[in-house]
Amino acid sequence: MRTVGGFVRPPGLSLAGKLWRLNWMFVLLICLIGAIGFAMQYSVAKGVLEPWVMHQMTRFAIGFVVMLTVALIDVRLWLRYAYPCYFAALGLLAAVELVGSGAMGAQRWISFGYFSMQPSELMKIALVLSLARYFHGVSPDDVGRPGYLIVPLAMVAVPVALVLRQPDLGTAVVLAVAGGAILFLAGLRLWMFAGVLVAGLASIPVTWQFLHAYQKQRIMAFLNPESDPLGAGYHILQSQIALGSGGVFGRGFMQGSQSQLDFLPETQTDFIFTTLAEELGIVGGLVLMGLYLLVLIYGFMVSFSSHNQFGRLVGMGVTTIFFLHVFINIAMVMGLIPVVGVPLPLISYGGTAMVALLFGLGLLMSVDIHRGVRIGRRGAAKPPW
Repeated sequence: MRTVGGFVRPPGLSLAGKLWRLNWMFVLLICLIGAIGFAMQYSVAKGVLEPWVMHQMTRFAIGFVVMLTVALIDVRLWLRYAYPCYFAALGLLAAVELVGSGAMGAQRWISFGYFSMQPSELMKIALVLSLARYFHGVSPDDVGRPGYLIVPLAMVAVPVALVLRQPDLGTAVVLAVAGGAILFLAGLRLWMFAGVLVAGLASIPVTWQFLHAYQKQRIMAFLNPESDPLGAGYHILQSQIALGSGGVFGRGFMQGSQSQLDFLPETQTDFIFTTLAEELGIVGGLVLMGLYLLVLIYGFMVSFSSHNQFGRLVGMGVTTIFFLHVFINIAMVMGLIPVVGVPLPLISYGGTAMVALLFGLGLLMSVDIHRGVRIGRRGAAKPPW
């Protein structure tokens, strides 16, 4: 093997070889989850293909092509362009402040005429790539040194601050937790996390003053939804009623009273899992969670089998983001955490979120295909101090 620019070049894989090593069972698993999403969008649209189903299928098809394309690209190329991806996503986030379009009191999208884009969804994947590249080039002994933490902490803090201004608390939490997870996996000391946790708890009274009124209402409704059953607590109470009415086997496909009679809000996005559980029952909900569990197991296996630090961190970062989406959305509709706008992967209606998530899963498959590639630390830039 020869080394060029810090990259150890093993014998290259042909396109046919990459297709052979592609995990087609995982691809089938993604398609199966997507099909469940199509069925649920058909249900919430009350048996018609427009507007949700056709748009969802089109976006899934685009994301599917993106996923396979990303999977076949050499993982070393993703390492090389990790920082440009990050700064491109950061530039789009900053552009939201200037030319972004809004809906329901939030300014989160950039319109390009025929379609709109939500840059915060792209930033989730770009952040994973950039942090993975940074820590790939840092030795384990240097990870805990304060000088080596300034750059990655800034990488996380800047997009989190921009997303909070939109405001989008759910996405900001995903970015912060995903960034923290990569810091932990890279070898950051536990006592540092403990210090951040203590500081975070101590700052709650100050942070409360900067929350928007609707965010404060959601938190208060989470603590006591019965206090305002027709206002801030309406969403979660209706969701709990729908979950309870589904029972073990559900009321039947397209037979949910809360969803079909429009008592349940945002059935195509935030509360799609509630619709599924009401119509297909606990069994249907457990089947979907079982499919999600298989995705997570695949993500962990791929990450642990990678022979380079970049691949391990990318794999674990993408898997963490996937887990956070599943956990936050399901916990939210069950009333275990406050209501935040985090979509259910491959099920909730959405464009940028769908394509960005499939892009991330493509990265996961790229790490799997190129798991034997060894990349020298000189392939990633180190800080100058």
